[in-house]
Amino acid sequence: MTAVEPGWVPEVCTLPSAEQPLRLAEFDDLFVTAVRAVDTTGPTRARLALAGPAGLAETVRDLTARESSCCSFFVFTVTAEPAGDGEAVTLDVEVPPPHAAVLTAFVRRASALAAGARADQWRAAP
Repeated sequence: MTAVEPGWVPEVCTLPSAEQPLRLAEFDDLFVTAVRAVDTTGPTRARLALAGPAGLAETVRDLTARESSCCSFFVFTVTAEPAGDGEAVTLDVEVPPPHAAVLTAFVRRASALAAGARADQWRAAP
């Protein structure tokens, strides 16, 4: 089971504790498989560039809607466009200033997992 990083799940989160590792695993899977770039655009804003198969935008919308329902301070904006056989998705994330540390943890985790996935792909290339 995935450990929950300090700062990632704030006390105001209403998701039951037993479900938090499962939600974290869903985000981890998204970060590893789809994130291509992570940019912090301000202390309370970040932008993630994702790419994947058709339907990726709907997957991201579903996950972020469920996250917003338990951590209502998150504002997620998902935009998508066709890209080859799949989709290019931009995920903008915004939080109010009191939750900037949560966004920092989110960005740190997304960046680390995406970078690790790219390194693994590079090592596996023939």
